[in-house]
Amino acid sequence: MRATATARDWLGLAVLALPCLLVSLDAEVLNMAAPQLSADLRPTAVQLLWIMDSYVFVVAGALIAMGVLGDRIGRRRLLLAGAAAFALSSLLAAFAPTPGLLIAARVLMGLAGASLMPSTLALIRAMFTDARQRGIALGVWAASFSLGGLAAPLVGGVMLEHFWWGSVFLLAVPATLLLVVIGPVLLPEARDTSARGFDLGGAVLSMSAVLIFVYGVKRLAAEGVHVVPFVAILTAVLLGALFLHRQRTIAQPLLDLSMFRDARVRVALSANALSFFVLYGTQLAIVQYLQIVLGLSPMRAGLWSLPSVVAFLIASLAGPMLVRWFPAGRVVALGAVILATGHAIMALTPYGGGLPALVTGMVVAGLGLAPVYTLTTDLVVSSVRSERAGMAAAVTETGAELGGAVGIAVLGSVVVAAYRMVVPGDGTLMDAMAEGGDVFRRASTAYGNAFGLVSVVAAVLVAVAAVLAWRVLRPTREPVADPSPEPSDMVTAARVG
Repeated sequence: MRATATARDWLGLAVLALPCLLVSLDAEVLNMAAPQLSADLRPTAVQLLWIMDSYVFVVAGALIAMGVLGDRIGRRRLLLAGAAAFALSSLLAAFAPTPGLLIAARVLMGLAGASLMPSTLALIRAMFTDARQRGIALGVWAASFSLGGLAAPLVGGVMLEHFWWGSVFLLAVPATLLLVVIGPVLLPEARDTSARGFDLGGAVLSMSAVLIFVYGVKRLAAEGVHVVPFVAILTAVLLGALFLHRQRTIAQPLLDLSMFRDARVRVALSANALSFFVLYGTQLAIVQYLQIVLGLSPMRAGLWSLPSVVAFLIASLAGPMLVRWFPAGRVVALGAVILATGHAIMALTPYGGGLPALVTGMVVAGLGLAPVYTLTTDLVVSSVRSERAGMAAAVTETGAELGGAVGIAVLGSVVVAAYRMVVPGDGTLMDAMAEGGDVFRRASTAYGNAFGLVSVVAAVLVAVAAVLAWRVLRPTREPVADPSPEPSDMVTAARVG
């Protein structure tokens, strides 16, 4: 019989939600601070790109290494060390006098941030052994991201109106200090006691492969077909192949490849990555449609985006509750169907649907995305021994990062290609808006058609994921891939009732 969570565990969950809220809040407010930052530090275009993106690059590259390191030395220990490092690097960023030092601080923030996410997920696995309670805990974990996104425009706006651009980095300091003080009291320590050593070579290979891959994909999205992005992606693929070969041949591998033998784990990871492929790949198109085609100010566009964040927040909590009555694999499939429906509704935007269709589609997509994310995350984290939960959590988060990066490049390219079929040349939609008149009307129509096309592509891809989830994530009473006495069953449990 599984032990139920105590009041201390639920209080500990509130502490674990802090770094999640912190990560999403930090990402959003930095975008708002970019104009003031540029005016003060005068970075070059390349430096500004690295200021904005270096954090994401490092987080994506370091996730697997940090997840395994937490399994080795203890998840709580790594979480608290990462939180302290995040606070220190945030202070360095806030008072950075030059673009170079700000980039260095952002890299340190990325390393610290990479230690937070796998540690929180692995600790949730250790604290909530009951499958249903773990599902609720993961819903709270995912909802904290939404809360950070909701708070960012208000908090960031107030900070930037009264203080300098560096003040947005100071938001992290009190939250991380609270985590460092309260964490040892409320959070248990959990680690893999059977592990010996740490595969440093594998960590370097995995970090290099992911970092270079994300860099190449981002360059491809920004510059189109060019030799540098393809060389970077090819180099990343070769490094990834070397990493996998190393993992198959050493005694203490960084990554337990046996977890991928189960089709349910592979489908769960694919559905998770594909949901972020679609989410990240359509975000820029949605923002440009709201602000340029529909002519909304950045503030109004942000306000119209908030209902979808609220929908994600609600669904993050509702999704795990549905597994009381339905097999979680079915809930994942239903979530994917709802996500696909949301993008299908968005496809109607340029064909008479306008702002109502776009906002409705975003809300519906948010309702579908949350259960896909939370339940597939639980399936993967629960598919291994609890001692290796940090590694599994890092794999899930890395898949989401890679899926998002590829989505930006692929779906962004679809938008550009469809737009160029009607408006040839190098001019952008912004250039057409500056010219106005017939030029802008023609460009707006072309961009609307491109937006409709990419929304349909997104809907079809997620619909395929829904079919795979329905067929493969069947209810079963057997553990997914966990040799420990506890069955890992939240997303594989049979229907209750």
